[in-house]
Amino acid sequence: MNDTPTLSRAERNRLQLRADIIQTAFEEFSAKGYHQTAISDIAKRLGIGHGTFYRHFENKRDILEHVINDVSAKIISALSAENAPTAVATLEGYREQTARIAKSLTAIFAENPGVARLILFEATSIDEEMTQRLLNLLDWGGRLTASYMENGVKLGFFRADLDTEATGHAVIGMILMSVVRFLNTPDDREAQKKFGDAIQRLLVDGVARR
Repeated sequence: MNDTPTLSRAERNRLQLRADIIQTAFEEFSAKGYHQTAISDIAKRLGIGHGTFYRHFENKRDILEHVINDVSAKIISALSAENAPTAVATLEGYREQTARIAKSLTAIFAENPGVARLILFEATSIDEEMTQRLLNLLDWGGRLTASYMENGVKLGFFRADLDTEATGHAVIGMILMSVVRFLNTPDDREAQKKFGDAIQRLLVDGVARR
C-alpha cells in the first residue's frame, strides 16, 4: 500500500508557480544583477501580479535565501557517502576522492554560472546578515575540509605535522579562486582543467606523508 499523500491539483499548481518564480527571478538576477532587478520585472516576465508574487515570497532576498539553501544542499550531497571525510583509508583513495569531489562541485556551478556570480559578488552587498551567513558558510567549508585532513593524519597517509585547520581554510581559498577563474573564462576548458589539476596535486602531493 502506498501511504504517500497525494497532492491536490491546487497544491501542485502552487508548488509549480513557486518554482517558476524562483527560476524566473534567478534568470533576471543573472541577466541584470540582483540590485537592478525589481519585483515588477519578475512578475511581468511570468505574467503574474505583484500580489501573486507576495503570496509566495516576502521579497527578492527571500528568493536569494532559497538559492543559497539549494546550492548548500547540493554541495552537502556531493560531500557525502564515498566522498565523506572518513570514507577513504589510503592516499590513493584520497586522490580518487578529490577527483570525484572536484567533478561534482564543477558540475554544480557549470550548470548555472550565474549562481556563483550571484553568491560571490552580489549577495555580500545586500545586508550585514546575508554577508555573515556567507562568511559562516565559508568557515563551515574550511572546518569540513579540515576533517578530511584530520582523517589522513590519523590514518598516517598525511604528514603528522600538518596544520589541518589552516590547511582546510586554505583549500577553500583555492576552490573560490577556481570558481572566479571559471566565471572569467567559462569556455576555456583546458585552462580550467589545468587549474583543477594543480589544485588536486597540492591537495594530495602537498600534504602526503614522505
